[in-house]
Amino acid sequence: MLLEGSCHCQQVQFRLESAHPYPFNLCYCSVCRKTAGSGGFGINLGGAASSLVVTGAAGIGVYRALLPDPVSGELSPSPAERRFCRHCGSALWVWDPRWPDLIHPFASAIDTPLPTPPERVHLMLGSKASWVVAMPAAGDQTYAEYPPESLAEWHERLGLQA
Repeated sequence: MLLEGSCHCQQVQFRLESAHPYPFNLCYCSVCRKTAGSGGFGINLGGAASSLVVTGAAGIGVYRALLPDPVSGELSPSPAERRFCRHCGSALWVWDPRWPDLIHPFASAIDTPLPTPPERVHLMLGSKASWVVAMPAAGDQTYAEYPPESLAEWHERLGLQA
């Protein structure tokens, strides 16, 4: 499925092909919550990095979240690069060199109508803000950290390949 997206001020526009277009993962981690907002969580999709076409690339900024080392607690930059619009601050997508073939656009930046997922996965609930009320529906999955299923595996299990 072709996904077309943009920032709020329209200075940055992009498109890419996605075999995994259902916005089902609701991430409550502090990085998603603080950089993408959107109800206390962020929703990422999956797309092919090789198909990404960007207009207005000069307006894109990159943020690498500072994450604590599990042993020392010392903060160091994540390898994941979060792209955002330098003009309006809209979160656009995440790219991680550990999975270079993938782009994870934020559903909030996608202008193409997205399909409604038959279930949702609420992840990183162990780090959600105290003011956030998670509201999983019947059939939704919930995890304190990461789910065992990948984005691709979830789509495959439910027969939702685009």
